[in-house]
Amino acid sequence: MKTASIISYIIAGIVIFFSILVAWSAFAPDVPDSRLIVGVVGIAIGFGFIYAGTRFNARSKEQEQALNINIDLPGQVQLDALKCQSCGSPLSAKDVSLAQGAAVVKCPSCGTTYQITEEPKW
Repeated sequence: MKTASIISYIIAGIVIFFSILVAWSAFAPDVPDSRLIVGVVGIAIGFGFIYAGTRFNARSKEQEQALNINIDLPGQVQLDALKCQSCGSPLSAKDVSLAQGAAVVKCPSCGTTYQITEEPKW
């Protein structure tokens, strides 16, 4: 989306430049006053392109957020297969997501959603 905002800014610059020239030419003698209106409308369209470019840029920044969590575990760790607490069907890594700082599982078989809790080992 960043290229779309750059293209929008370039188009806005071109439109505003030529619109200013058209509006400026309206002050020449024996020229219809409609050029001033066309110039002002063109300038408004140019600022519309600038507004659209900032919206594209803001939207692309919202979508670019990524979250990576690395966990360093001490010693030898063996992982057990993850199974649903409700129906017992096997779960994969794509069924686990992070919501409000907690690991949440959504079972694709039964549709149950629950938070993963770590039970004490003793």
